[in-house]
Amino acid sequence: MLRFPQKHPLLWAYVFVAYFSLSYHIPIYITGMSGSIGLRESLIMSFSWLIPILLLPQHARKWLALTGILMWPCALIAVFYFVVYGQEFSQSVIFIAFESNVAESSEFILSYWRWWYAPLALIFSAIPIWMWRQARPLQLGRRQRLSYALVFALIAFWPFINSALFKAQKTVDDALYHQMVRMEPAAPWNLVMGYVKYRQQMADMNQLLAQNSQIKPLQNLVADPAALPDTVVLVIGESTNRQRMSLYGYDRPTTPNLDALNRKGELVVFNDVVTPRPYTIEALQQVLSFADSKNPERFFSQPTLVNMMKQAGYDITWITNQQTQTRRNTMLTTFSQLADHQVYLNNNRQQNANQYDNVVLQPFSEALGTAAPRKFIVVHLLGTHRAYDCRYPKDFAAFTGKTDVPEWVSADLLDEYNSYDDAIRYNDMVVSELIEETRMAGGKSLLLYLSDHGEEVYDNPGDLFTGRNEAAPTSAMYTVPFIVWGSEDFQKSRDMAPWQAAVDRPYSSAYFIYSFADMVGLRFDEMDYSASLIAEEFKALPRWIGDPLNPGSLQDYASVERAENQLNIARRDDTEDATKAL
Repeated sequence: MLRFPQKHPLLWAYVFVAYFSLSYHIPIYITGMSGSIGLRESLIMSFSWLIPILLLPQHARKWLALTGILMWPCALIAVFYFVVYGQEFSQSVIFIAFESNVAESSEFILSYWRWWYAPLALIFSAIPIWMWRQARPLQLGRRQRLSYALVFALIAFWPFINSALFKAQKTVDDALYHQMVRMEPAAPWNLVMGYVKYRQQMADMNQLLAQNSQIKPLQNLVADPAALPDTVVLVIGESTNRQRMSLYGYDRPTTPNLDALNRKGELVVFNDVVTPRPYTIEALQQVLSFADSKNPERFFSQPTLVNMMKQAGYDITWITNQQTQTRRNTMLTTFSQLADHQVYLNNNRQQNANQYDNVVLQPFSEALGTAAPRKFIVVHLLGTHRAYDCRYPKDFAAFTGKTDVPEWVSADLLDEYNSYDDAIRYNDMVVSELIEETRMAGGKSLLLYLSDHGEEVYDNPGDLFTGRNEAAPTSAMYTVPFIVWGSEDFQKSRDMAPWQAAVDRPYSSAYFIYSFADMVGLRFDEMDYSASLIAEEFKALPRWIGDPLNPGSLQDYASVERAENQLNIARRDDTEDATKAL
């Protein structure tokens, strides 16, 4: 082994610098906590540290020593974060760390400290010291060194080079962003880039919060204290298509717990609700505010649902298993910062990490137990987001064969089709547990569950794919579950019979805030009862889908249903013709 550094000094130097990133990415990958992206990017970025050695070989050992000193603390933090939490260190952790005070940080260290952390840190530190001591000077000619340096630079910095030089529509900022994405998984960039992103997104979030603070409150907001629920719970699902829930008639038993509650008459199950957008951020901008497809500016000019509940006197807790700080999730983090209390549970960089929604149950139970006279708790689930097999433990899988699978789903698509159904089944367990926790807490309680959008998972035989594409809409992307549960005490104060009578009304979750306010029992001048699903004044408004910033893209959801029905009729006719020909 000792001959290897002498025979291959450049490769040994690569192993040295790669050690710091691989020390945490290998266990993350092996344990299935995340995919191979972080591991791959770390291996690629390790080439960049060899460039100075190739250009200045006489200072190779000094450069390796400096590299090790820079990487060591960043890698050590990432290693111990994984040891404690089983997650990858990300900019979300930096956000939480900077939002905590010194006392909270000290309590954290003391509560998680174990005796064997010290020898683990010593072993982790001793390995690169030994490796550095074995490093030898490079035995390469000048042309060879320059060639290697050029190749390594192209490999490590290709995202920037590709975006800046070969993609005319990309700006320098875009190129820098793509390069940051590549660099971030590797030490020491996991801390450096994480902090840069944290600062950028904090600036964006503070701007949104400043805008929100200037919005006037709702006019003449009143409520009947005798009818007002003590506890209101809003559970926001993710990527869940109601057509794949047995609660809505799907053949497979994907929602056994909710089915049982429904058979007991405990749920109000709304059967015809669609989302305005097939993307989380864009959908929730309308769902959680007075904005809609025709009036997107209301998101910035009128109070949000969180503002409304705070004005009504509720103590608000936001519990999320979604990523906290990403380029896309700034708006959601802003929503959470409007609450009185925040619980951030998912600090992974990538959504393709094993992050199960059962983690919300403990903080949810704690939020229910607080002394606040009126509580509003938002629980944002990771739900059935891709990758579907990362949404539930492997031993929870129930669907493995082709039973009740459409005939157009081929063998190579079956695993993903089944894993989506398993993800819905696990989601059913979590949502039903939240209902049971709310029931056990007692009092006048109201729980609403609504998914942000649906998901196409080989549901359309005409175009087999998974995910969402607003340019080629299918019903599976838009049909969402909307269910309501009320405690016995709540039902004594409110007649829910009209709610049951309204379950078949066609509705868009773009108008959700009106139904929410009506169900809670809030009244204010801006209220539009024609947009409330349970109101006598309800009108079936157009269910617009598409980008509000591109009015030409807007269409009524009914057009999607008509197009699918025509395709299904044509497909059935073709099948019948083929059968007759045989």
